[in-house]
Amino acid sequence: MKKHDKLLDVIHATARGFNAAGVMNATTMKEFDALCLPPLKQYSAEQIKRLRLRSKASQPVFAAYLNTSPSTVQKWEQGQKQPSGAALKLLNLVDTKGLEVLS
Repeated sequence: MKKHDKLLDVIHATARGFNAAGVMNATTMKEFDALCLPPLKQYSAEQIKRLRLRSKASQPVFAAYLNTSPSTVQKWEQGQKQPSGAALKLLNLVDTKGLEVLS
């Protein structure tokens, strides 16, 4: 764990304590939680293809899990488009937890 990550964990634990003590309201805590989310990893065309192959999925099956079209997955793998938003979040989940996390 990086020094930065440890510091963020300590600050987040402190905020949770403030919330539990009634010093920080639930809305502020939710905003703080959102700020502490790790940045999403961006994927190159080759990385997306390797991720799909590691999952042992065809483009249509991979697309179905990600709730997108096979042509979108094909365009990602050819570098014609870049995943963003919810699709990028799902790719990050598949990368860290496996395709099964989406079933």
